[in-house]
Amino acid sequence: MYIFIISLFTLGIMGCGDTGTSSVDQGSESKGTIGVSVLTLGNPFFNVIAEGVKEEAAKHGYDVVVVDGDRDVQKQANQIDDFLTKGVVAIILNPCDRQSIGPAIEKANQAGVPVFTCDLKCVAKGAEVVSHVGSDNLQGGKLAGEAMIEALGEQGGEVLIVHFPQANSCQLRVQGFEEVIGKYNAGLSANRIEVVAQLDGGGVRDEGYKVTEDTLQAHPNLRGIFAINDPSGLGARAALEKAGKQDQVTIIAFDGQPEGKQAIKDGKIFADPIQFPDLIGKKTVQLMMDYFAGNEVDKEVLIPTRLYRQVDGENDPTLQ
Repeated sequence: MYIFIISLFTLGIMGCGDTGTSSVDQGSESKGTIGVSVLTLGNPFFNVIAEGVKEEAAKHGYDVVVVDGDRDVQKQANQIDDFLTKGVVAIILNPCDRQSIGPAIEKANQAGVPVFTCDLKCVAKGAEVVSHVGSDNLQGGKLAGEAMIEALGEQGGEVLIVHFPQANSCQLRVQGFEEVIGKYNAGLSANRIEVVAQLDGGGVRDEGYKVTEDTLQAHPNLRGIFAINDPSGLGARAALEKAGKQDQVTIIAFDGQPEGKQAIKDGKIFADPIQFPDLIGKKTVQLMMDYFAGNEVDKEVLIPTRLYRQVDGENDPTLQ
């Protein structure tokens, strides 16, 4: 598998807006429709990806239809069936489940419709994906581990990981985090950073709140939380505030959504490895156009994350 890591400086930053159906410029005839099924439109991150796809596709003369997978792999499979019935020229997915979406992708393969994935990866055997574009989640997880070491200092302490194991991207984030923490702990007999719980927070605020609340009861001396995205981290923060432990426990999240960045500026989250969803959407369409032109495309393109701290928030003109 060829993996290409793309520099952020080679791509322009794009804006975002409402999702839905995009149209080519007035007076131009559409070259076809691209079907896009995102993990959830309830998470702003996936809205930005969808908007990036729509804007870039319109430049090349393609319409885009965006639907909400709603974190339901069966619903997403039905959406793929609907795309095939409507005769889309290509499909872009944020898989709702990295394994279970496989048979639906195989249907598209049999129909001769190319499938691209972005942010979330499919790892099901037999499912053919032309190319995957996503953040370098392993690298981002390592940044999160380094931030946790910085935050906890030499005292160490107990840490909760608020996970979303259904997503391959989150598996890589946790892997990178644990690799860095493991290296830090090597040779230490005291003041180690110990992951005492790794719980599925569903990638949403409510579940992030619940698993944090449960962990605080079992581990009242908790000192750190690594949340795999901003909604999980913000849910964890709400649970800490309810328990009066917001000053005891440091949160490292992931994503860099506006609300997450604001929380970093306000000192509620220590830091985020931030992603660039606009670039993910844009690059996915660029690879698709290369594929349509008969060119060989990279099987995987990874966009590095960057650690965003409070000082970045204080200098961020997009924040309050």
